[in-house]
Amino acid sequence: MLDKLFVVSQYLAPQLALSRLAGRLADSERSPRLKNRFTHWFINRFGVDMSEAAEPDPTAYPSFNAFFTRALKPGLRPVVADANVLTSPVDGAISQLGRVNGDRVFQAKGQSFSLFELLGGDEARAAPFADGEFATIYLSPKDYHRIHMPLTGTLREMIYVPGKLFSVNPVTAQNVPNLFARNERVVAIFDTDFGPLAMVLVGAMIVGSVETTWAGVVAPTPGQVFAVDYRNQPPIRIEKGEEMGRFRLGSTVVMVLPKGAVTWASEFMEGSTLRMGQAFGDRGTQTASE
Repeated sequence: MLDKLFVVSQYLAPQLALSRLAGRLADSERSPRLKNRFTHWFINRFGVDMSEAAEPDPTAYPSFNAFFTRALKPGLRPVVADANVLTSPVDGAISQLGRVNGDRVFQAKGQSFSLFELLGGDEARAAPFADGEFATIYLSPKDYHRIHMPLTGTLREMIYVPGKLFSVNPVTAQNVPNLFARNERVVAIFDTDFGPLAMVLVGAMIVGSVETTWAGVVAPTPGQVFAVDYRNQPPIRIEKGEEMGRFRLGSTVVMVLPKGAVTWASEFMEGSTLRMGQAFGDRGTQTASE
């Protein structure tokens, strides 16, 4: 019953207004005392391990968002260097992973979402990923919220897709149809040695915004899809393990690759925890040249 009430409340809530207000408050540096009190509450409520942070003193951060997107101590997340290994882009937990069924991506029992819609409603963009491989990773409030490249890649295109701002926790994933293809999101398509790679950064309730290392905070005109093609610009190449974005209040990453491009490591399944940089899968039967 409580789960149903939680889901219903999200349909009724002014999602965009609440989320944008939360973002402004999280960015504010006007009340350090209030910021510090809330940050300490947050650390205790969600069990944040500040011993991993490059700056372990919560009061040293000028805003809550600065704390939330904190860096880790150097070397704490070693990245597997083998070029035939795809690594985890984030700290988080696997919501789902496996094979795309035509255009449908498994979300939870009884739920799936459209790959075509997820990537912004363009058939040519979605076609290379039909029947492909996907992984959906949920970042909880306590997690490290910077997103790193699982493979070395050159940015091909970035697409902003407007949408709702439902929570993306497991309860909502089980109860809201087409969740990840209806929430606001930023899609980044990279060319890699494994073939094209789609990194989808999904917004959620109370998420202030999504930020990328090449475009900063993505803050487009509400309600309008826009795409930026980088192929005719100086190449933006991001090495495996380098930061490519961050959530300013957390959410979910969906990775999609072509059919046969990767074989997911057998030890991972729904609910498994991940750490950024650890081996997540191996090069599959398909290569970028096929």
